[in-house]
Amino acid sequence: MISLDRRDGRPLVIGHRGAAALAPENTIRGLRAAHAADVDLIEFDLLALATGELVLAHSDNLRELTHGAARGKVGGRTLAELREVAPDLPTLDDALEFFADEATDVGIHVDIKSAGFEAEIANALGRFGLAERTLASSFRPRVVRRLAELDPHVRACIAFPQDRLSISDRRGSGPLVRVGLRSLRAVTPRLAARLLSRSGGTALALHHSLASAAVVEQAHRLGARVVAWTLEHPDDLARVERAGVDAVVVNDPGMFGLRSR
Repeated sequence: MISLDRRDGRPLVIGHRGAAALAPENTIRGLRAAHAADVDLIEFDLLALATGELVLAHSDNLRELTHGAARGKVGGRTLAELREVAPDLPTLDDALEFFADEATDVGIHVDIKSAGFEAEIANALGRFGLAERTLASSFRPRVVRRLAELDPHVRACIAFPQDRLSISDRRGSGPLVRVGLRSLRAVTPRLAARLLSRSGGTALALHHSLASAAVVEQAHRLGARVVAWTLEHPDDLARVERAGVDAVVVNDPGMFGLRSR
């Protein structure tokens, strides 16, 4: 199972959707950019199409998936139809082949957006021999628990809160979102314990504004590690480092002068 322990006193660096500030997100180009930036793990989103294929995408938003080339919803489009407007759209197998053949020295962080495909994900990781290098996260406890049951070599991670508003994409998260998240901060240590118990996870991925010393201490007492997402400002990095988080998710791995592997 992949280690999330700090290295040389610093949190691990996880490239967000590859390296979203350096190359198109959730593409093989983005994964390569993150690997070239010497991150410790590379994160990508995993979405199931209506036709059953698992692709690297964050949501049903077609504009997001095509990097602005088309608008609307992914809906019932097939992989072939989507590749007409998003030729760089990778499948899960495409991404895992990259990690197995090219990026052999880096961890994998799969953020699962669709429920009910845990067996397919576990099977794919097993086929490529990547289970022990993988951190798999979801905001759905049952997805986390099921994946951990299917393959205990995969490190299972419960995420909080659900990113319905794409707050991970908003610089500073927006004033209203920040206020809402601050209201959760006091209760997050108790929520963390409940989420870890319900999911069976050994890692907790939190929006960075919720990553306090209290929640980190609680998670560590329960044997879990804490990942803070998604950092854009040096002040936020300094704050979560002081809180003791074990890993940080960033769009630009070089923006804080962080060095990794």
